[in-house]
Amino acid sequence: MSSPRLERLPTIRAKLGSTIIFAVGMTVILIFLILGYALRSSSQDTDRLGLLRVARREAAGTLTSTPAEISVVRTSPEGEPIDAADGSVDLPLFSDGMVHVGSTGDVEYAVVPVVRSGQVVELVYAIHDAPGEGVFARVGETFRFLTDFWWQFLLAGALAAGIALVVARWLARGMTQPLRDMAAAAHRMETGDYSTRVHTRSRDEVGQLATAFNRMSAELQNLEQSRRDLLANVSHELKTPITAIRAHLENLLDGVERPEPRTMQVMLAQTERLGRLIEQLLELSRLESGELPLLRETIPLAPLVTQVLSEIEVARSDRGVAVRNQMANDLPPVDADRERVHQVLFNLIDNAVRFTPSGGAVTVTAERHNGSVEVQVADTGVGIPPEHLPRLFERFYRADPARSREDGGTGIGLAIARSVVEAHGGHIHARSEIGKGSVFTFDLPVAPAAKNRREP
Repeated sequence: MSSPRLERLPTIRAKLGSTIIFAVGMTVILIFLILGYALRSSSQDTDRLGLLRVARREAAGTLTSTPAEISVVRTSPEGEPIDAADGSVDLPLFSDGMVHVGSTGDVEYAVVPVVRSGQVVELVYAIHDAPGEGVFARVGETFRFLTDFWWQFLLAGALAAGIALVVARWLARGMTQPLRDMAAAAHRMETGDYSTRVHTRSRDEVGQLATAFNRMSAELQNLEQSRRDLLANVSHELKTPITAIRAHLENLLDGVERPEPRTMQVMLAQTERLGRLIEQLLELSRLESGELPLLRETIPLAPLVTQVLSEIEVARSDRGVAVRNQMANDLPPVDADRERVHQVLFNLIDNAVRFTPSGGAVTVTAERHNGSVEVQVADTGVGIPPEHLPRLFERFYRADPARSREDGGTGIGLAIARSVVEAHGGHIHARSEIGKGSVFTFDLPVAPAAKNRREP
């Protein structure tokens, strides 16, 4: 859990820098304590060297003052104290004429012999109390070592903290740059600009966030473009029949036309077109929002396709296009809404017939695949250019706008088909080849009673 004070820092760089400085500081303190404990004996070595210096100067007669914690003892080679005041000190005797440093009892000593004419005539001792034993003594020696070298530790800690701060700011700048770019892009999004992208080569969480942000920006840009296209297309589609009706009404008022059945029929056709458009828009909106319930039932597909083909043959009898039903009779039934599946089939087959030249053919096939029935509507029409396929199921999108309007299409039939199929848990897609035709494929779930049957 982060510290509340750390949370109040204004930037990630400040938080990261503070965290690293704190971590470095704690690490340096721990290292210093460990080093102090490990090197606590070095103070004893320093003290003994101090004893040796005092003893040497005393033996040479150059010692002017004795440090408060050190005592000087002079004895004969036989151990007889020369200074009676120091007779209580029990010190080892050395007759080899060498300098010795050591400890005995509760004192540490350094002894320097005074040699005259090749003979040791006197021993000069510098002594002080030996450090105690136990935990508290070791802790005391540790802090004594630290106080002796505090400025070296302080300098090392300052240098480590400074280096850590520089590295932290350098790292934080690179780590937080994508975040700053995202914040700037988000501000631009508030004004409707969705074109900004965040560039980063990082693969960590910040890089993943930047990638997700770019995807979101692209989707929002597409949605905004779709919204603008929708407004433009709806305005255009509504304006066309309204303009036609208005023109006929003005002609009737001006006396240019008479209220004959033919004129009224034209106006009625435009009104019906306007009504179909509004009804399809409302239906698409309810489908996409999930407000239109599906009345699922077990449906055999072959009879339903036969019904749809008969309706299209009546409506498009003048097209000269052969419509073939090649669905197998042993297909399992599907779990779907009959009216909605009828709507999808009618839209796909009717579009195939309308965009297939005279003498061509439209073929409907189906097969069971992975717990669903896959239906294909194939035609021998002019085909759809590859650049149009990704947007084919968008509202009001037309691969051939002029021809679609001449045939009375609204441009949202495929969008409704996609929404219906996806509401059933299926998918719909198209593939096409210029000059050879197109194939529209969608799948529907097999009815529960038929799921246990063996795949054909």
